[in-house]
Amino acid sequence: MQYGICSLSVVPLRNEPTDVSELVTQVLYGEFFKVLEQRKNWSRIRLAFDGYEGWIDSKQYIEIPEENYQLLNNEPPKLAVDMVEFIQDSASQLHPILIGSTLNGLNLLNHSHDGNSIQEKTDKKNIIQTAFLYLGAPYLWGGKTPFGIDCSGFTQMVYKLNGYKLLRDASQQATQGEALSFIEESEPGDLAFFDNTEGIITHVGIIMKDNYIIHAHGKVRIDRLDHSGIYNVDKKMHTHKLRVIKKII
Repeated sequence: MQYGICSLSVVPLRNEPTDVSELVTQVLYGEFFKVLEQRKNWSRIRLAFDGYEGWIDSKQYIEIPEENYQLLNNEPPKLAVDMVEFIQDSASQLHPILIGSTLNGLNLLNHSHDGNSIQEKTDKKNIIQTAFLYLGAPYLWGGKTPFGIDCSGFTQMVYKLNGYKLLRDASQQATQGEALSFIEESEPGDLAFFDNTEGIITHVGIIMKDNYIIHAHGKVRIDRLDHSGIYNVDKKMHTHKLRVIKKII
């Protein structure tokens, strides 16, 4: 078994080992993983944070020993909290990193960082405030940065920055936490999940106070939430059918 760490600001993780394959998620600076398989210029990896698997260009990460992987995996994540920050390499060159990047592996990469960061601390009181940092971010299937993000990437990153581990896809996140019976039982920061005509959960958003929801649909936006689902304030129609509300504990 081999192990690696992302040394670039953001790297695509694809469904197949080719540059034209579907983007399934992104690997941010400092994220580390197991290498499950290698094929020419590609490596199939499993991210340590959420267990997500996919193919990454082998030129876009650094191999690390198993002992370093285990050490990183046992440490509370230290995360970058500004929209864009910079790390400095051994040649004193600056490289941008994005909010939510992991800083635990700086020494392994021979990088330094003077920006703002937080150590993992589970706390729901700042979830809505964190969500506002992504407001207006364009929708991107598989994305999880302010420059392109999907609905579950949005909820995962917001929760990650507040010390919680959510799985990657909306249907996976819906298996976590405690189900609530009514919207009235929810609190700001709880998650609302929505299904399609086949009953498959395909969308998720973060509940705000006064029956509003912030979610990624075209962009990260704020809409109304009622017992039927999401009411789009621009289109003046319901766009998503409510399935379940979850409180992540």
